[in-house]
Amino acid sequence: MVACSSAPQRPVFYPNAHYNSVTQAQVHRDTDDCVQLAGRSGIDATQDGDVGGKAATGAVIGGVGAGAWGLVRGDAGERAVAGAAAGAATGGVKGVLDGERANPLFQRFVERCLTDRGYDIIGWQ
Repeated sequence: MVACSSAPQRPVFYPNAHYNSVTQAQVHRDTDDCVQLAGRSGIDATQDGDVGGKAATGAVIGGVGAGAWGLVRGDAGERAVAGAAAGAATGGVKGVLDGERANPLFQRFVERCLTDRGYDIIGWQ
């Protein structure tokens, strides 16, 4: 999973008058300053994936669903255990993937900070 993670997204700027009047080094410094300010304000760059909570939820849902099917087939216990294991694995993977999504609040914070400095942000990549 770690190998699949990518670098955090960065803002994309529209080349307005301010952007055209500063160096790329200054753009990077201003962006880094705003990112650090967001962090010092307690805003995470990515959403919390809550891996443990999603794994537990997946285990319950998988166990109940498979156990119910097992009642019909006559092997509820075995199916409930297998369903819980599959559900936990699925929930855990979902938690990891969700944790790598950009936090919209973080993006808005950085955009506001950069807008206050004269930049025009058109998106993130």
